[in-house]
Amino acid sequence: MENKIKLLVTGLNGVVGQALFPALESRYEISALSRSGVEGIPPEKVFRADIADIGAIRPAFAGIDVVLNLAADGGIGSPVGQSAPWDSMLNNNIIGTYNVLQCALDAGVARVILASSGATVNGYELEEPYKQLVAEEPEYIPDKWDLIDEFAEPKPINLYGVTKLFGEDLARFYALTTNMSVLNLRVSDCTSEDRPRPGRSMANWSSYRDLQQLTIKCIEAPSELKFDIFWATSDNARIYRDNSHAKDILGYIPEDGAQ
Repeated sequence: MENKIKLLVTGLNGVVGQALFPALESRYEISALSRSGVEGIPPEKVFRADIADIGAIRPAFAGIDVVLNLAADGGIGSPVGQSAPWDSMLNNNIIGTYNVLQCALDAGVARVILASSGATVNGYELEEPYKQLVAEEPEYIPDKWDLIDEFAEPKPINLYGVTKLFGEDLARFYALTTNMSVLNLRVSDCTSEDRPRPGRSMANWSSYRDLQQLTIKCIEAPSELKFDIFWATSDNARIYRDNSHAKDILGYIPEDGAQ
């Protein structure tokens, strides 16, 4: 029997982590890094430490093949959303991301997958026609529009988006200067309920099974894929975040879409 990939997940208690957990636990040997602990995983596979403390988190990386870094502040699970306090985002999204990548490198991890965010480009939604595409009651729906791919000009409108862009550039640095593969998943609209909502979901929704599929494809992608950025977005009727790159490179085939 082929050995299962040993996968370390940070932030598994969050909304995205819980959306992914059923698919990941059935496929991989999972361990978790969390400040508060994680249920559903054997205690010896749960490492309790603050991601901003590099010394405290190092033991979690021993013997790991792939790391999935979901730990962050300012996302959908934050009590104040993308307006999280700067000190917390600095510790979790910037220092924490560096700590994860450096610990992974030191431990000989083959690949790290970083959860980035649609917040990297939310400024497009202040402009037409994208403003209409995310509106709860649009004044009109255009016949066609330009899609925003992963390498379009970033347009963050809050510090959370800025911290996620930092993570992508840090990923690029590690991929270019080490043997480690680092991939970025720009997670779109994924909430505690696996269904689209009026407004922004009509453009940006990511269903649980589509997000699970794409994450698995990132984990299992050929080692030659050293760096990339992928939109984790379902095939929505008003989609403006271009998910064709994930389809072309990884064979991603969305099964869902907000209509």
